[in-house]
Amino acid sequence: MTRHISFGLEGRVAIVTGGAQGIGEACVRRLRQEGAQVVIADVASEAGNRLAGETGSAFIHADVGNKMHVDALVAQTLQRHGRIDILVNNAGIFKAAPFLEVTEADFDAVLRVNLKGAFLVGQAVAREMARLGQGGAIVNMSSVNGTLAIPTIASYNVSKGGMNQLTRAMALALADHRIRVNAVAPGTIATELAAQSVLTSEEARLKILSRTPMKRLGEPAEVADVVCWLASDAASYVTGEIVTV
Repeated sequence: MTRHISFGLEGRVAIVTGGAQGIGEACVRRLRQEGAQVVIADVASEAGNRLAGETGSAFIHADVGNKMHVDALVAQTLQRHGRIDILVNNAGIFKAAPFLEVTEADFDAVLRVNLKGAFLVGQAVAREMARLGQGGAIVNMSSVNGTLAIPTIASYNVSKGGMNQLTRAMALALADHRIRVNAVAPGTIATELAAQSVLTSEEARLKILSRTPMKRLGEPAEVADVVCWLASDAASYVTGEIVTV
């Protein structure tokens, strides 16, 4: 899909968590296309290093649910670039199971990455943005499952509902520091995560498409376009929004 829209992010520094594959990878490529310096944060070192090499980005191994990793990620980014202008809080996992069979460990694991991780990275980056006094933009990766419940991924539903409220709370708390905080809520996007979670059969695929007006899956690059818009000056008066894609 050819991209002709430009958001003018030359010289800005961005961190993309969960940036080694899927929507995160698309965001990394789009931000680089716009001229941003990008730090890819992920636990998938092989894929992350490969993408960093392809795009001229930096890769830092980081588990977003671990505060020590998060602090090291922010410190290394500042050491390398001296500032952080954009955060794409994209890292996320899911654990699919019938509701009566969801284990405590799986529930905790999903919320640890998807919600606690977004809080830890968002807070650490926002502190530096506030300290530097130049503002910034944070884009959280939510999902239509923040409002649309699918019974076999209950913990994922909960984490994304929490992400929506985290986004609104952050937007209100950080506005005085000129830090805008928004979220993107993708529908079903053609990624490996979707294939493993909701596109598990032809019946499931048809069910998903029956509630999708365009009758097709979205592409990761289409989500990345909206992320870049929200991160750019083109969205300078937008904060606290959950943008469904």
